[in-house]
Amino acid sequence: MTGRRVKSIERATLFVDDVGFALLFPTQRLVAPSLWEAVTGEDTEPFDAGMGKDEQKVWTWKDELPRRGLAWYGAFIAARSSFLSPALLAALYRGKGTVDDHESLPLSPAAHEIARALAGGPAPSAFLRTLIGDRNRYQRGVAALQRQLVVTTAGVQEHQTGWPSALLDLTYRRFDVGGGCDPGFATECFIDTMLEVTPADLTRAFGWPLATARAQLAELVDTGRARSDGISYLTRDVRIKS
Repeated sequence: MTGRRVKSIERATLFVDDVGFALLFPTQRLVAPSLWEAVTGEDTEPFDAGMGKDEQKVWTWKDELPRRGLAWYGAFIAARSSFLSPALLAALYRGKGTVDDHESLPLSPAAHEIARALAGGPAPSAFLRTLIGDRNRYQRGVAALQRQLVVTTAGVQEHQTGWPSALLDLTYRRFDVGGGCDPGFATECFIDTMLEVTPADLTRAFGWPLATARAQLAELVDTGRARSDGISYLTRDVRIKS
């Protein structure tokens, strides 16, 4: 992470557009860009001293960016809280961009019920949890919908007492998606950001079958958009070690 720290939501938007995807907070289990590190630098631990100004800023942006249609947010990259730029989202979105996109996907009954409840507009998480009637089923359903990019957050709903509830909405209503699925573009974006990847890295990040990841990376090599050292795939700007 180099350059000026991200201090505004406008700069946060540019950051996500530049890298294509970013985690909300970094994790040792996955090397990837994160909005937290773009705001504070690489050596600052989030919540080390509680909810400070930087934590509050990033926590607010995770709701505002998708609410404004500036970046998709949900549990996607390696099933962790993450952002996608609108361009990468469109390339990864497999549906038609309609209210019933979820119907053709292998989702649980709870996930389908949540998506149908959102057909009329965004709804708070508290309402959706009550609708499903079981917290674990609700959480698994939302996670599956986000992993399929069907649902995103859309701001928050304030309450007179207690924490505000996250608003959820169907992705197609917030972003221009449908009919633009382009796994080649998505793969090139991933390798350009990560610099050096394996098919397993791509599978873990996007949830693709390993065979699909291998085929997409091989196509980049065949078309001169990436190189391979026999094990990893590298962006054209990275030198292959001798």
